[in-house]
Amino acid sequence: MQTTHLVILAVYILAMLGIALYFVRSGRVGGGDDFLFAGRSLPRPVMIATMLVTWVGSGTIIGGANFAYTYGPTAGLVFFAGTPLGILVLLLAARRIRRASRHTIPELLEVRFGIGVRTVAAVVTTIAFLGLTASQFVGGGYVVSLVTPLSATQGTVLIAVVVTLLTISGGLFSVAYTDFVSAILIVLGLCMALPLVFAAVGGPGAYWDGLPEQARTFSGGLTWLQLLGYFLPLFLLLLADQNMYQRLAAAKDERDARSSTLGMLVGSFFVFIPVVLLATAAAVLMPGINGDMAVLALASEGYLPAVLGGLILAGAVAFVITTGSSYMLSGASNVAYDLYARFAGDRASQRRKLVLQRLAVLGIALAGLALSLYFPTVLELQMYSYTVYGAAITPVVLSVLFWKRATTAGAVAALVVGAATTIGWQLAGTPAGLNGVIAALPAALVALVVVSLLTKAPDPERVAAAVAAPDADAEAGASK
Repeated sequence: MQTTHLVILAVYILAMLGIALYFVRSGRVGGGDDFLFAGRSLPRPVMIATMLVTWVGSGTIIGGANFAYTYGPTAGLVFFAGTPLGILVLLLAARRIRRASRHTIPELLEVRFGIGVRTVAAVVTTIAFLGLTASQFVGGGYVVSLVTPLSATQGTVLIAVVVTLLTISGGLFSVAYTDFVSAILIVLGLCMALPLVFAAVGGPGAYWDGLPEQARTFSGGLTWLQLLGYFLPLFLLLLADQNMYQRLAAAKDERDARSSTLGMLVGSFFVFIPVVLLATAAAVLMPGINGDMAVLALASEGYLPAVLGGLILAGAVAFVITTGSSYMLSGASNVAYDLYARFAGDRASQRRKLVLQRLAVLGIALAGLALSLYFPTVLELQMYSYTVYGAAITPVVLSVLFWKRATTAGAVAALVVGAATTIGWQLAGTPAGLNGVIAALPAALVALVVVSLLTKAPDPERVAAAVAAPDADAEAGASK
């Protein structure tokens, strides 16, 4: 433990809480929509930053680093390749997503498939987001245990408290502006660390020669099917990530939504490439350590100057806080809008939605803490959560945007089969060493296509309504 690291981490956490307190006192959060969409007033740089760091949480700095440390640089790049490819798809669909913006993904699905699909999708989304929230808590606990005398479990509890306070306070206002600060900290720390770590290794030649033999192969010793099982969950999650859709809905207009997505694409390379190179350099410098610690150990074990090491560790906490708060906020929106407002009707005022979202954030925090005790590593937890969402939700969401023949029965079948296969695969102990997406995605796609083709084609008007802008009068009425 270094005092410099502790001071930098403490200053960062206090700064984040200070931003949250500002938005509590500012009075800008007047109701449920302000809590979720920040009044659709976020400037473009803040939009880019919040989209980027919402996506790159502990799954990047810990789970993704573990993968690169274990299997090598090229396999690590394949693991992360799902992100830029997914962003490209979002870039093509950004204007359509902004135009058809709803509070949640299940609400979007209801317009096309009905209330039953919305309810099932809300439950599946909440389950997946619980896992993603838990992975952020666990990752933060790792970092705190490196910097303070606290154990990893105690650190997990501390991070859960900080993330919960941040999310409850100002909703997307506080989340987005802390994301902006965190993005600067993260990118700056990673890019500054890279040349120093490679100098410690002895240069690019010594780095490559020092890698384990299997880490110098393209697949890192994995079969092509195993490698695909790691690539697909990230790619599928991003294609229909409710967080991303809500961020695009929070943009001022369609043009801002598209340009912010492009900015996220560029920014992603300044995160993933340094993480892969730093994690694999750690495999040369520190063979045999826990892979989850690959990047963090470079900062804590003296391979970087104390101040820069502190920035890296604070950046890791930034990953955790920003992504954790985003998934908690998004999961709370499912509770407030899909499982309450949809059935409460006129009783669901903006004030009641705001109160319920804050209570839901607290409930998600407690459930996430409990779930964090079940999975031994961040990588396992994130793969499970990504697959639950990506295999079940993503095919149905894409069918709304791109396949007019999809039916309600087909959507229900895909949701149930995708989620059930993922959970069953996990309970069976991941047969053949393959991640559940290898079984769950084909099963969900077959269910969607076959059942849709066997049932009556949907009403063309309903198909068109799903990708049209929400009715302004209805929105106004709902906000009263």
